[in-house]
Amino acid sequence: MVLSSDMRYRISSDKVSIFTYFISVIVLGSVLLSLPAAWSGEGRLGFLDALFTSTSAVCVTGLIVVDTAQFSRIGQTIILLLIQVGGLGIVTFATLFVAIPRQTVSLVNRGIIKEMYIDEVEYNPRSIIRNILLTTFFIEFIGFMIIRWRIKGLGIQGYDFIALFHAISAFCNAGFSTFSDSLSGFAGDWVLDIAIISLVVLGGLGFVVMKDVGRVFMRRKRRLSYHTKVVVMMTGVLLFVGMALFYMLEYDRAYATFDIPGKFLAALFQSVTTRTAGFETVPQASLSLPSMALAIALMFIGGSPGSTAGGVKTTTIFMAFASAFKGQEDDGSIVYKGGTLSALSSVKAFSILAKAIFIIGAGFFSLLALEGDRFSFGDLFFEIMSAFGTVGLSRGVTPSLGSLSKAVVIMTMFIGRVGLFAMAITRSSDRVERFAEYPQEKLLLG
Repeated sequence: MVLSSDMRYRISSDKVSIFTYFISVIVLGSVLLSLPAAWSGEGRLGFLDALFTSTSAVCVTGLIVVDTAQFSRIGQTIILLLIQVGGLGIVTFATLFVAIPRQTVSLVNRGIIKEMYIDEVEYNPRSIIRNILLTTFFIEFIGFMIIRWRIKGLGIQGYDFIALFHAISAFCNAGFSTFSDSLSGFAGDWVLDIAIISLVVLGGLGFVVMKDVGRVFMRRKRRLSYHTKVVVMMTGVLLFVGMALFYMLEYDRAYATFDIPGKFLAALFQSVTTRTAGFETVPQASLSLPSMALAIALMFIGGSPGSTAGGVKTTTIFMAFASAFKGQEDDGSIVYKGGTLSALSSVKAFSILAKAIFIIGAGFFSLLALEGDRFSFGDLFFEIMSAFGTVGLSRGVTPSLGSLSKAVVIMTMFIGRVGLFAMAITRSSDRVERFAEYPQEKLLLG
C-alpha cells in the first residue's frame, strides 16, 4: 500500500511539473511582452492580449489577436524564443525532467519517456536530448540559410532576422510570421514556399522518425521501424490526398488567379499548413465550405508523436482506423503489415480521440454561447479546432473575440498542446493497486 501511494504521488508530481513548467514560461512571456519596449503599435498592449500571444507562441499555435508585425524587434525576439522553447516540445522537457535531476531513471519516469519515444530510446535520455537539440538547430539553420538567400534576393530589409524567425516558426510548426498577411505575399514563390513546407513536414514527423530514417540512410540499421513506416505512410497519404482535394475544390475559386503549377503549389502548401503549421499563402476566409471542412479534419489529425506538431497525431488515427476496419484477433490485437498491434494500443487510441472530442466540444460550445450571435457556426468551429490542434489558421475571428472568448481559446491551446499529453500518460499506480480482479460484465454495443 505504501508503494502504490508513493508511485501515485510521483506520477502526479511529474504531471504537475510539466504543467508548472509551461505555465511558468507562458506567464514570464506574458510579462515580457507587456513591457513597453516589446510593443511598437498604437497605445499599449493589454495583458490579456500579451497572455494570448505568449500562450500561442509557447504552444506553437500561431493564433494571434494582434498583428505580430506590431511588436518591436525586442517583442518579436521574445516571441521567437517562446516558440523555440515550445517547439522543443513536451517530449524534450519530460526527458530533461526525468534525466537531469536524478542519476538514474525510475521505472515510472521511464514509462513517461516511452509514451513518446518507443523502447529503443529509453535507455539513454541525455543522448536523446543532445540529438534533439542538434537535429533541431541543424534543420533550422539550413532553413534559415535558404530563406535568407531568397528574401535577400527579393530586396526585403532585415532579412537576417526575418529568415531566422520564419525558419524557427516553420520547423516548430508555430505559424507566426513577421508579415501582416502571413506568407500571402509569397504565393507562387517556389523557393520560399518549398523551404517552409520542408521545415513544417520535418518538424511534424517527430524526432524518433528522423533518427530512424537517418540511421537507415547511414546504413547503421537495415530497415525502418514499424512506427516509422506507419508515420511516413500516414504523412504521405494525408499530404497528397489533401493536396489533390484542395486543388480540385479551389481550382476555380480561391486558386483561380494562379497558373496550373501555382495551383498545385498553393494546394500543397494548404495541405501541409493545416497539419498544425498555421502559415497561409491564401487567406482561409477565401476558401470554400468543403475546403474549410477538409482543413478542420486535417487540423484534428495533426502531426506525429514526438514532434513539434499538435493534433491527436497520425498514429492515433491509424490505430483507430485499423481497429474499426481490420479484423481483430481473439485477444483483441490487430495484425497488419507484418506487425501485431496490441489491444491496449487500440484502447489508448480511442481514449485519446474521446478526450480530444470532449475538449473540442467544450471549447466550441463555450465560443458558441459567447460569440454565436456575431460569428457563424462554421467559423467558430474552425477557430476552436485550430486552437486545439495548435495550428494557428484563422478565418478572421480570433482578433475580434471578447475577453471571455479569448480566455476559452487560451485554455484550448494549452490543453491541446500540454494537457492532452499529460492525460495520455499511463497511470502505473492503477496497475499496481489491482490485487483483486473485478468480475467481468457484458455491455451491449452498437
